[in-house]
Amino acid sequence: MSQQSSQDFDTQSLTASVTDYPIEHGRRYHRYHEGAYLYPNDEQELDRLDMQHHMFKLINEGRLFFAPVENPQRILDIGTGSGIWPMEMAPIFPQAEIVGTDLSPVQPTEVPENVHFLVDDATEDDWLWENDHFDFIHISHLTGSLPSYKALLRKAMRYLKPGGYIECHELDPKPRCDDGTMPPGNPDGFCDYALYDWFDLSVRSGQVSDPPRQFRVAPRMAQWMNDLGFVDVQSRKSKLPTNPWPSDPHLSNIGSWSETNWLEALSGWSYKPLMVLGWSKPEIEVFLVDVRRSIQNRDIHSYTEFHVVTGRKPLPGEQEQRS
Repeated sequence: MSQQSSQDFDTQSLTASVTDYPIEHGRRYHRYHEGAYLYPNDEQELDRLDMQHHMFKLINEGRLFFAPVENPQRILDIGTGSGIWPMEMAPIFPQAEIVGTDLSPVQPTEVPENVHFLVDDATEDDWLWENDHFDFIHISHLTGSLPSYKALLRKAMRYLKPGGYIECHELDPKPRCDDGTMPPGNPDGFCDYALYDWFDLSVRSGQVSDPPRQFRVAPRMAQWMNDLGFVDVQSRKSKLPTNPWPSDPHLSNIGSWSETNWLEALSGWSYKPLMVLGWSKPEIEVFLVDVRRSIQNRDIHSYTEFHVVTGRKPLPGEQEQRS
């Protein structure tokens, strides 16, 4: 049986152990490679992911992608989550076979004919396909989830066809401010702004996790792509206000979505990572009260940055030219 036919995009082969999801802290988590991903996979989280998808489309002026792909035949979405990106891509490229992979089979069962979902861990050394298989690989929202984002990009290069494109969408969760309204840091490394403290603790948690998890990947994606030999690397960076503080109506609207997204995501983003640092659930709850207040504080004009980076796998002649 060939490699391609052996997978046949058949999710019926999933064992019961994959969907025997653990419930912790009132949330549901992945069972497959348990501990590899510390964030929930329940309906509450899937609804939030769809809302977040809409928010990022607002930032991206309604666009699902920026890579100049033409007539792609095979598209891969890594970490597909709710599966909303492949399903919205389906009518744009009806001729393409679009595959979304995730650690859990939580995606809808009624999907466009050219969309398929598979349970797979992209950190594995070998993926389900032969080399040079995909015309377009999309990676999004894996901040804090991987031991090495660069290693994932290296594998993606292997499975892209020469001339194929990769596109990464990631949020840099570091709070920023341009007008001095965000309090400065203290000598102990903390800040009188609890959202910044949350960011700092999340970075520390990723560093001491086993395996470690990279929490700040967005500012480094373009450099990693260049290091690995991708060409035509292009970066796009957008401001994402923490709440509706901007006077500009469009940015204020995005800020409203951002505030809701933060408030709905915060507990799921916090329990397991902070427990890695030895925090108890009551300590986390008390801390998150202050973080929520900081998120809702219109007097502090903070924002994060959303990065979109695209790159192309060089053609054989280009590889020789580069070397």
